[in-house]
Amino acid sequence: MAVTDRLPQQPLQVDAVVVGMGPGGEEVAGRLADAGLDVVGVDERLVGGECPYWGCIPSKIMVRAAGLVAEAHRIPGTVGTAMVHPDWRPVARRLRAVTDEWDDKAAVDRFTTRGGRFVRGRGVLTAPGEVTVETSDGAEVVLRPRRAVVLAVGSEPAVPPVPGLSAVPYWTNRDVVEADRPPASLLVLGGGAVGLELGQALQRLGTAVTVVEAAPRLLGREEPEAGELLVRALTGDGLEVHTGTALTSVAYDGDRVTACCVRGERLAAERLLVSAGRRVDLARFGAGVLGVDDTAPALPVDARMRVLAPGVPGASGPRGPGPGVWAVGDVTGHGAFTHMAVYQADVAVRAILGRGGPRAEYHAVPRVTFTDPEVGAVGLTEAQARERGTAVRIGRADTAATDRGLTHGPGADGFVKLVADADAGTLAGGTVAGPYASEMLGALSVAVAARVPVAELRQTVWAFPTFHRAIGDALRQLA
Repeated sequence: MAVTDRLPQQPLQVDAVVVGMGPGGEEVAGRLADAGLDVVGVDERLVGGECPYWGCIPSKIMVRAAGLVAEAHRIPGTVGTAMVHPDWRPVARRLRAVTDEWDDKAAVDRFTTRGGRFVRGRGVLTAPGEVTVETSDGAEVVLRPRRAVVLAVGSEPAVPPVPGLSAVPYWTNRDVVEADRPPASLLVLGGGAVGLELGQALQRLGTAVTVVEAAPRLLGREEPEAGELLVRALTGDGLEVHTGTALTSVAYDGDRVTACCVRGERLAAERLLVSAGRRVDLARFGAGVLGVDDTAPALPVDARMRVLAPGVPGASGPRGPGPGVWAVGDVTGHGAFTHMAVYQADVAVRAILGRGGPRAEYHAVPRVTFTDPEVGAVGLTEAQARERGTAVRIGRADTAATDRGLTHGPGADGFVKLVADADAGTLAGGTVAGPYASEMLGALSVAVAARVPVAELRQTVWAFPTFHRAIGDALRQLA
C-alpha cells in the first residue's frame, strides 16, 4: 500500500514508523520491511531526499559538464585547438531526465514492493510512541508503532540573518538545479562545498560568479591550504572571491540583487545563491515530545543511534513500555552526508532487529568538495587534532611535484597533508587536494578507519606514475 487512502482506519498500529525518507530513512524503512516488519515511511517531499533530486547527483552532473568545458580550454598548447561554446540546455535536459522531472514514483514503488507502506505528508511526534501525519490533502493519519520510531528528517538550507534578505527572492541549491537557464551573474553567499561547487560550475558554463564568505577563508572546516588552493583555482577560472567579508544588507530592485559589505564594497548580480550551510529544525517534527530542547542543532544519540532523551523508553536504562526512538542522518549532527546517513542506517537497523554488530564510530568520516581541484579529507585536520591535545606529526607533499608535469600537465596542482598521532603511531586524519582527490581519499580512509600503523603504511608500494604516490611522499615527510 502506497497512498493514504489505502491505509486502514486510524489510529494505525504498525511495527515501525520512519519519518523522513531520504537516503538514511529509505535504507532503514526498506530493510525493516525486508525483515518482515510492518513499516510505514513518511515524507512530505520526495522519497530519496536531497541527494538524488537536488544534491549529490544533480550537482555532480553540473560539475561534470563544467569540467568538460574546462578540459576543452586546456586543449590549446597540449594537443591541438578547440572552440568552446557552453550551452546550458543539454545540461538542463540531463538534470530533468535523471530526476524524472522531480518525480519520486519509482522510489515510492521501490519501497512499497518491498512490503512497506508510504504516507505523503509531514510527520510530527504528537505523543510518546505516536506520529501524526498531516497529509498533502489536509487529512491526518495517526500512527502508533509498537517497536520503533526512526527520525531521518534531514536538514534544510540555513539562512543567515542578513538585513533585507527576507525580502529578496534568493536561490538555494534547489533553484540552481531546477533553473531553465543560468543567470547572467550570480552572487554566492557562503564559501563552503555546495556554494563553491555550484559557483565554479556556473562560471564555466557562462555565468559571472562572485563568492562572498564571512570567514577568513574558504572551506573553513578544512585545512587552510585547501582554501588557499581553491582561491587560486577559482580566481583563475574568473570567479571573484571575497573572504573575511560580512554583508551588512541586501536588496532587490526587481532586476538585480545588491549586497553591501562591512568594508563598504557594493556587489551586484542578477541572482543571489544562499549557500551558508544547513540546519535541522527539531521543533518542526515535534521533538519536544521526547523531552529534548527543540532549539538544539541536533538530536543526541548513542552509538546504536538510539535517541538519548527523557521521553524515550529505555534510552538510558532497561527498555520500558512503548517503542524505541532512533535517529539517523543530518538530524544526529554527525555530518550532512549521504554516506553518513546510510552508515548510521545500518547501525540503527541492526539495533532495532536485535542483531548487534559494530557500534557507530566517527573517527574516519570522509568528505569531498567536488570543485576543480577536488578537496577530499578524512578524520581530523591539524587544527582539530591539536585542539584535542593530540601530539601530532605532519607530512606534506605536492601532487605537481609528484607528477613533475610529465603526464597531467596543466591542472596538476594540489597536495597531500597527513596528520599523525605521534603517541599512537597512526594517522588521525588526512587531506588530498588536486586531481582525482576523491578517489585518492579511499586509501587514506582505510588507513584512518583501520588505524593502520604509520610504519606499515611507509612500506606500501605506490604505483608509478600516479598521483596517489604523493601519499607515499607525504608519509616520508612526517615529522
